[in-house]
Amino acid sequence: MRRVVITGIGVVSPIGIGRNEYWDALAEGKNGIDFISAFDAADYRLNIAGEVRNFDPLLWFDKKEARHTDRTVQFAEVCARQALEEANINFTDVDPYRFGVCIGSGQGGIHTLVDSVTVLSERGEARVSPFTVPMMIVDMPSGYVAMKHNAKGPNFSVSSACATALHSIGEAYHTIVRGDADYMLSGGTEATIIPFGAASFGATKAISRNPEAKKACRPFDADRDGFVLGEGAGVIMLEEYEAAKARGAHIYAEIKGYGATCDAYHFTAPDPSGDATYTAMKLAVERADWDPKSIDLVNAHGTSTPLNDKMETEAVKRLMGEEAGSRVLVQATKSMIGHALGASGALDLIAALMAVDKSIVHQTLNYETPDPECALNVVAGKAVRADVRRVIVNAFAFGGHNAVIALEKCRD
Repeated sequence: MRRVVITGIGVVSPIGIGRNEYWDALAEGKNGIDFISAFDAADYRLNIAGEVRNFDPLLWFDKKEARHTDRTVQFAEVCARQALEEANINFTDVDPYRFGVCIGSGQGGIHTLVDSVTVLSERGEARVSPFTVPMMIVDMPSGYVAMKHNAKGPNFSVSSACATALHSIGEAYHTIVRGDADYMLSGGTEATIIPFGAASFGATKAISRNPEAKKACRPFDADRDGFVLGEGAGVIMLEEYEAAKARGAHIYAEIKGYGATCDAYHFTAPDPSGDATYTAMKLAVERADWDPKSIDLVNAHGTSTPLNDKMETEAVKRLMGEEAGSRVLVQATKSMIGHALGASGALDLIAALMAVDKSIVHQTLNYETPDPECALNVVAGKAVRADVRRVIVNAFAFGGHNAVIALEKCRD
């Protein structure tokens, strides 16, 4: 079977743009969550978020491109440029039909959609922009990145709410394994911090109502009370192992397994039995040919909601057994950046890649009071040094979608 490795990373996040900024912030325990600044959200139920505050599209795009692309597309393209630059592949020697893209989004161009509906309502049909559809459709991040980088291979978009990015990466992995491409850019992108997004997610009543912004997101802590919305993007360069090795590329890790299941249970609540979640983890680990007890780190979905964290805890312990499940290191990246929905799996996976690469596991912020129903070895207080060779990354979503990726330090 063809082996697939990761050789490039691109990040746009509330705590930094680019791999180095992102990693430094994670290692330092920087908190990117605060009261919303993009609009006056003081009277909204959801008024706390992980915003990307320093993103100026004109630093990356000319005025015309910036005007004709949604923020989700801009995030994805900036990440793609970073990942390509780091991978340093000479694509002049590559058949463009062997280079594909799979970048997903949960909400798509929601900025564009809401703005266009407002124009229609206030100014009439004739004033709706002809760019509305191409700017808002969920597949445009993939399509735009392909256009900019002459990637003519498989190109598609996955949309599975908060599991989007891991499903995208898993499907891109399979695209290379089955021989349909040698190179794939993949990940997720999301930008929903607008009044409509805040109102919509606020109405779910799954959000934190903690009055202290910096304390709001607290995965696995006994005082957690809901998730915190985030935004951003993560894109990685996947390539066939032999090509990366021949080029002398820096390999962050190898993808060893991918599992995907569905709860088939409820619109928003996870199945409390955790059976489908456990099965997704089990599939990823079996396909990696690992003993579950050999896992060094779990990058948890860790939403900070009472139901999800408890369910995830039970699924991890069912997978690894009570003793190993209580001992394995657990990190929850969302504690620093919020829940970036369709991008969250990619941002979590990049944190896991950096743990493998740097042998440092970032902390989970606000883990102060252990919940006996979430008795995991959550890394808290500060980052810890650890020889991380095997990691699973979890992503679960509204609709019951579950995706798990198994990463391993690359060996010859």
